[in-house]
Parts: sequence; structure tokens; C-alpha cells
Amino acid sequence: MRLLQALQSTVKLVAGSTVLATCLASTTAFASITVLDDAQRQVTVDKPAQRIVSLAPHITEMLFEAGAANNIIAVTDYSDYPEAAKKLPSIGNIFALDLERLLALKPDLVIVWGTGNAKILANKLRSNHITVFESEPHNFEMVATSIERLATLAGTDNTGKANAQKFRQRLDNLRKTYQLPASVTPVSVFYQMIRRPLMTINDTHMVSDSIRLCGGRNVFGQLKDLSSTITTEAVLAVNPDVILSSGENIDNMADWKQFPTLTAVKKNNFYAVKGDWLNRAGPRILDGTEALCKHLAAARSK
Repeated sequence: MRLLQALQSTVKLVAGSTVLATCLASTTAFASITVLDDAQRQVTVDKPAQRIVSLAPHITEMLFEAGAANNIIAVTDYSDYPEAAKKLPSIGNIFALDLERLLALKPDLVIVWGTGNAKILANKLRSNHITVFESEPHNFEMVATSIERLATLAGTDNTGKANAQKFRQRLDNLRKTYQLPASVTPVSVFYQMIRRPLMTINDTHMVSDSIRLCGGRNVFGQLKDLSSTITTEAVLAVNPDVILSSGENIDNMADWKQFPTLTAVKKNNFYAVKGDWLNRAGPRILDGTEALCKHLAAARSK
């Protein structure tokens, strides 16, 4: 009798342990994940996001870097890097987005570029019970943490952390190579983002971060808006040492040669950096920064 009771107690204990272990495993498997996005909003998914929509090219690049390429179900136009991104279906662009098609995809996470009209879109998505992450990096560290945060949401932490660390290490190497002592006067730079209409950026744009690292100063850094239309007269007034173009050649800067009093013209300091490298706040910003640093070093030598 005592033996039977002992056996029954053992069975109950084992059964209870099994139920407890099952409950714990279920809790672990479906534990929600929460991160802060660049708008400082909490973004929560019930489990790692498997159906992700990217609504900006820089976001697509960061998702690949985060190890979440297989989780992307749609992107926007111009998501052309890495090569595999070109094979992903596009749902238009941020200015002409097929919202109905997006909702029909039933994404568990949509990542938007958190600026301008995208804010309105983000609110529309939230009103349709879609989880939204707003991405708007303003500096190098925000790019690194974005890779990590997106990896956390996608359940690819190891890849995200490793690639974010590689980004930080390369950034550190660039600083050691090109950053100048505070006692050295920076090269004044006019960044011509678009020629017609003539547009530039302020110091909150990531390009200004690159300019500073390379020992330069954005002559229009104090403008109120992230990007602004300016006049030719404004550029003549600030008289930059360097005119930098967003593009792969310097042909779109030829008009400035009609102003021989400009320092940039006198010294022939016209330089171009691939637009995708500088204008996209993603991993390749360091490619653009390295190219820019070499240009500013050449200008300084003159």
C-alpha cells in the first residue's frame, strides 16, 4: 500500500513538473518583444516579426544588415541594395503608396521613414492595427542601434549585434584616421543636395555628421529645416572652401565656375560622392564618409 502511494506521488510530481515546464516553455516562446523606435515610441510585437514591410531604401539596407532579409515581404521603390533587394516586390513609394495592397499583405511590422508625410502614413497604419517602427537616424550611433533594434524585432539578434559592432569598429577607424584636433580650423563645405531647385541640408542631417568627422563644417548647418531650398546669393555670401555634390560626377557643379571669386572655384574644390552612400541613413553611410574624408583631405592640402 505504501509502495502504491509512493508511486502515485511520484507520478503526480512528474506530471506537475511537466505541466510547469510546458507553461514556462510556452511563455518563453511567445514572450512579447519591445524596443524604442527613433520617435521614442515603444514598438511591441507578440513574437519575432516574420512579415516585415520596409518603406524606405535605407530601412531595407538596415534590415539586410540586421539579418532579417528572409522576413521582408515588400519594399518601396529604389530599394536597390543589396542586390537581393531588387528581387523583393515593391508597393510604390512613400509619395504614391498602395495602402490597400500593403494592408492586404497582413504585415506584422511596417518600418517607415519617420519624417514629413510619413508621419501621417504611420498614423494611418496604426489606426488599422498595424505595428509601426519609425526610422530616422540622425547620427552614426543611431544607425548602429537601428540595426540592433530591428534585429531584436525580427528575432535575429546575433547577426544584428555582430554587424552593428562591425559598423562601430569601422567608424572608430575612420575617426582615428581623419578626425582633426579641435585646434585645426575646419574646411567650410557647401553640400549641394540638388542643383535645381538648389537645396542643401542642416546640421541635424547625417551628412553633416560625416562632414564633421572629416574635419569640415557645413556652412548651412544652422538652417531650421532638415533640407531647404536656398539661393545662389546665399552660397556666394558664405563663400565655402568646398562645394560637395550628391552624385557620382561633378558636372552638375559646373555653373559655379561663373563665380571666380568663390574660394571653391579658385581652388577647384569640387567633389562628388555617390548619393546613395551619403543620403541614405544606413550602413553605407560609412562608405560615403570615407570618400568624403579623402576629398576634404585633398582640399585641405591645397
